[in-house]
Amino acid sequence: MRKILIVGAGQSGLQLALGLQSRGYEVTLMSNRTSEEIRSGRVMSTQCMFHTALQHERDLGLGFWESQAPRIQGLGVSVSGPPAGDDPEGPLSRMVDWVARLDGFAQSVDQRIKMAGWMETFAERGGQLVIHGAAVSDLDYFSRTYDLVMVSAGKGELVSMFGRDASRSPYDTPQRALAVAYVHGLAPRPEHPDMDAVRCNLVPGVGELFVMPTLTTSGRADILFWEGIPGGPLDVFAGVKDPGEHLAITLELMKRYVPWEHARTAKAELTDGGGTLAGRYAPIVRNPVGRMPSGGLVLGVADVVVANDPITGQGSNSASKCAAAYLDSITEHGDRPFDEAWMRATFDRYWETARHVTKWTNAMLAPPPEHVLDLIGAGGAIQPVADRIANGFNDPADFENFFYDPEKAGAYLAALGS
Repeated sequence: MRKILIVGAGQSGLQLALGLQSRGYEVTLMSNRTSEEIRSGRVMSTQCMFHTALQHERDLGLGFWESQAPRIQGLGVSVSGPPAGDDPEGPLSRMVDWVARLDGFAQSVDQRIKMAGWMETFAERGGQLVIHGAAVSDLDYFSRTYDLVMVSAGKGELVSMFGRDASRSPYDTPQRALAVAYVHGLAPRPEHPDMDAVRCNLVPGVGELFVMPTLTTSGRADILFWEGIPGGPLDVFAGVKDPGEHLAITLELMKRYVPWEHARTAKAELTDGGGTLAGRYAPIVRNPVGRMPSGGLVLGVADVVVANDPITGQGSNSASKCAAAYLDSITEHGDRPFDEAWMRATFDRYWETARHVTKWTNAMLAPPPEHVLDLIGAGGAIQPVADRIANGFNDPADFENFFYDPEKAGAYLAALGS
């Protein structure tokens, strides 16, 4: 039986560990926290998983919370305009506002629930779970004692083993300041009170607010997620330690920049004391193979090797797709050595999916060109345009066909009679 070590117990590490375990591999999983520490800790992310990523979980029998989590059937886009009244500092107006229906529903499950639950399932099924932080020196030893070592912990010392791929990483500094609050009591959008939808609110020159239904440790909730351009008016969460202050700032910014969303917050309150998160990081693509001092090799997984800004909501989706691609590559490889050529080919298999996410995400971090504004605006008048943009969140490869190139965008809109 082949022995495999996975370091890091997030979406990709756990999905991969459980998948390999189900196919008969001897799997060791290292985590720096216990399941109870994860469950009772601070939120770790936003996450909204679309149909393809959810199906990878279903294929492994891991959709444990599908009946409990809100079924997100739509995705909406709003674009802020000038102030609605005479006061130049007053609440902004809406220039664009539409909602589209997803072909397959999406869902969001707080990673505190999912990671803790999956970790316990892995142990219950006989997997070797080691609660210990791993250093490079540890991996140097393990790379000689396991058939394959994979690193899925996207932060800390271990990431330094995987060098930056400058040709695929146009940004070397954070492009957004991130601030998250999980809340109970958010009212539905009046335009679709009976349909759960992710709402993407774009504030040109300032940033974005995303609102998404989720399942958290205390039940149904919503995530309020600000992405602010660094140095701008949304970049005010650094140093805010008190969760109540974090929420108050979140709501005040909503009142100014997205008042139609703020109108939903009269009864909003934090889900728990760990329901806020703030930070920033630079998007990056890294070399997938890490070389140990002794010459051993380790393979990077998911956001260790491809870390996109969350502006397009692809983090957990990409992690799921990476785990699925790696799982197939490992099982197809049989008893042959997991050498460097195989590692690079395995990453290349994932990159065929990931490259579309990276291209789209990096495009959305830049000021939108006129043809993209035309597409977003057209979504308000032509439902097929809105539906196609929304379903691109599930399959970003489709944006190649109509989103990036002005001529393709123009031809697409012309074909629809716009």
